[in-house]
Amino acid sequence: MSRRTLLFIATLLAASLPLASRAADLTAGMQKGTPELKSAGPATFAPQGILLVGDTANATIFAIATADTAAGTPATALKVEKIDEQIAALLGTTPQQILINDLAVNPLTQSAFLTVSRGTGPDAKPVIVRVDSNGKLSEFSLKDVLFSSAPIPNAPTDNKGRQDVTTDLQFTGGQVLVAGLSNEEFASQLRTIPFPFAEVGRGASVEIYHGSHGKYETRSPIRTFAVFDIGGEPNVLAAYTCTPLVKFPVSELKPGSKVKGTTVAELGNMNRPLDMIVYQKDGKDCLLMSNSARGLMKVDLSSVDKIDGITAHVKSVAGLPYETIEGLKGVKQLDRLDKDHALVLIAPDKTTLNLQAVPLP
Repeated sequence: MSRRTLLFIATLLAASLPLASRAADLTAGMQKGTPELKSAGPATFAPQGILLVGDTANATIFAIATADTAAGTPATALKVEKIDEQIAALLGTTPQQILINDLAVNPLTQSAFLTVSRGTGPDAKPVIVRVDSNGKLSEFSLKDVLFSSAPIPNAPTDNKGRQDVTTDLQFTGGQVLVAGLSNEEFASQLRTIPFPFAEVGRGASVEIYHGSHGKYETRSPIRTFAVFDIGGEPNVLAAYTCTPLVKFPVSELKPGSKVKGTTVAELGNMNRPLDMIVYQKDGKDCLLMSNSARGLMKVDLSSVDKIDGITAHVKSVAGLPYETIEGLKGVKQLDRLDKDHALVLIAPDKTTLNLQAVPLP
C-alpha cells in the first residue's frame, strides 16, 4: 500500500472523528440512576435510542437512554389487539385504571414506547411500556438507566395550566422543540432546548390568528406539531384546538422572542387535534393528523410555501386542502414506522383499542 494511499485513509478517518464524537456525546453528562418522574406524557425519540418524555407534573423534560438500539424486524404487519387490556394485565390492574398518553416509535428498532398513567387523578403513577416489533409487551424499567433532565422555567402553577406545560415535543437539528404554556402574559410558547441538555432559557411566545374565532390569540396552547422543511428551512407545523394549522420558522424561535405564526388552514371547529406526522406519498408532501371529532385528516402540503395566511374570520374551513381517511376511524395516536407505514393507536369501536401498523394513505 503506497504512502499516498495511507495518507488518504488517515485523512478520511480523521474527518470522520468529529461525527463519531458528536454521536457518542448524546449521552455525555447523563447520570445513572432512577429518574423520578411524576407523570409520563408527550414522548418522542432522539437519536441513539434516547427517549424524550414530558413530565407535566414536574414541569420537566427527561431524556432516557433506553439501550433499545439493535435493529428490529420491520413491523409492517404488526397488530396488537385490545392493547389497553394487555397493558392493564401487565401492570396488574384493569383497563379503566390506565390511560395511554402518547406513542413514540424508536426508528432504530421499530419498537413502540407508550407513556401510561396507572391509576387516576393526582395519585396516578407514570409507566413506560415497550412493544417490540413482534408485538410483545414489557414494562420498561426506569431503574439504573442513563438519564438527564431539563426543568421548564416559568411553568404555570395552577392545575389546569400545569397539565399543558408540555403538550408536544420533537427532536430536530440537535435540539428539542417543546410546545406548551408558561405563566407569562403571552402564555403559548415554543421552547428550543439544546441537546444534550443545557440550561433552559425562556421560550418564544407564539401568536396566531384563529380564523374560527376571528381574532389573534396568545394564550391557547399548541396541541400537537411536526417539523417540516419549507423552502429548505425547517418550520413547525402546529395545530390548535378548533382547529387552526399554523407554521412557524424554527429560526425565529429565539428565547424571549415574540413570533407571529402564519395560519395556513382552518380545519373545522368543535375539534381537538391529537397527533400528527409528515411524510411523502407519490412525490407529494403530506401531513396526517388525528382528531377528537373530525377523523383522520390528510393535508396536502404542496402549496404550504405559497399560501397566504388566514387573517379574517372563517365560518367553516379554509386554506390548505385536506381529505378525511374514511378507512381509519378512531385513530388516537400515531407515529412514523417507516417511509411507507405509520403505527397507530386506534379505537375502531367504543370497546376496543388496538395498536397496529397501517400503510400511509
